Amino acid sequence: MEILFVSHKYPPATGGMEKQSLELIDGVAKHCKVHRLVYRKGEDNLLLFFLQLNRNILHLLKENPGIQLIHFNDGLIAALALFHKGYAHIKRVVTLHGLDVVFPLPYFQRYILPKFNRYDQLITVSRATAEAAILRGIAPEKITVVKNGVEHGMATPSPSTLAELSLLYPVLLKHKSYMLTLGRPVKRKGFSWFLREVVPTLPPDFHLLMVGPFEARKSLTERLLGLLPQKLYHLLTLFLGYPSDQGEIRKLLKQGHLQDRVTHLGKVPFAHLHTLLAHASAFLMPNIKVSGDMEGFGLVCLEASLSGTLVLASDCEGITDAILPYKNGLLLPAGNALAWKEQLVKVLEDPTFFKQRALEFRDYSRQHYGWEKMALDYVQVFQDIVQEEINVRQVG
Repeated sequence: MEILFVSHKYPPATGGMEKQSLELIDGVAKHCKVHRLVYRKGEDNLLLFFLQLNRNILHLLKENPGIQLIHFNDGLIAALALFHKGYAHIKRVVTLHGLDVVFPLPYFQRYILPKFNRYDQLITVSRATAEAAILRGIAPEKITVVKNGVEHGMATPSPSTLAELSLLYPVLLKHKSYMLTLGRPVKRKGFSWFLREVVPTLPPDFHLLMVGPFEARKSLTERLLGLLPQKLYHLLTLFLGYPSDQGEIRKLLKQGHLQDRVTHLGKVPFAHLHTLLAHASAFLMPNIKVSGDMEGFGLVCLEASLSGTLVLASDCEGITDAILPYKNGLLLPAGNALAWKEQLVKVLEDPTFFKQRALEFRDYSRQHYGWEKMALDYVQVFQDIVQEEINVRQVG
């Protein structure tokens, strides 16, 4: 097969979708001839990338007449491609990640999303994303679920020790035992909910380290967005992936009863994160349900699991495709503060038992999730589509 991959989420930009896009294309390249039409942040202009996309696709198809299939790596770029001309005869596949299905813009939901049925196949990263797409008018037979992979290198010993990191993060000297959260401070992650509703109810020896992008002071962008009407603010922050929970977290961290119990480290190098995860008593993903947003998969849960960390996560949306109860982590009711408190107290009271469970969970994650498996599943989908087209032509 010969495939053209089109993506505006690609390194050097960092993030879960960028990582998935890179691993997908590199993985499929081991089995097929591939072409890349990707946006590289810092090297290209994003607006020009979109404006010239139709022309550039046609150019690549002309230069490479063997291309049989085009893959669009998210719903945004697929929405734009609906208006393209000149290559409707080529098989087309789209990956949907979650937010690109539930994005609450009425025009998108009513007039754009149903037209995704024009594509030959839609791959969703989780059952939850598939269900959301079907609920919005996508034909079930058009959908295949292929779960994201995870980097198996996370299962190897961390490159540095906790003692070495203590020189950079003095809080580790004060709190030998800690739990950890990771991610952008968006509402659905449930960080402010957890700080407000759960942390104050926990024993005094509980300490939380928060890792991820975080601005300690209100930025000009945040001030300007705050002037917008609530509906427009919600749409813009979702579309931009803006840290909509950051302001509330900032206020909570200043409260006296949380200052000694929660430390936000901001972004840290990957090697440091690997070490912090490996030594954490638990990794927490306390997602809550937010209208118009969703967690498509929950890749960070798998990364934490492979690090040998006990994963405690909310039982909602795509997280349930990444974490299976008592297989590679524990799922707790989303938004249920009492259930979270009770489970966290159990972990604090018997850390040895739960560390052993975490190592067992790591083995399951390593056996059942991986980038290579994901790539092979995509190859199978592509092969089925191309073979069906060949069969149709032969019959014709």
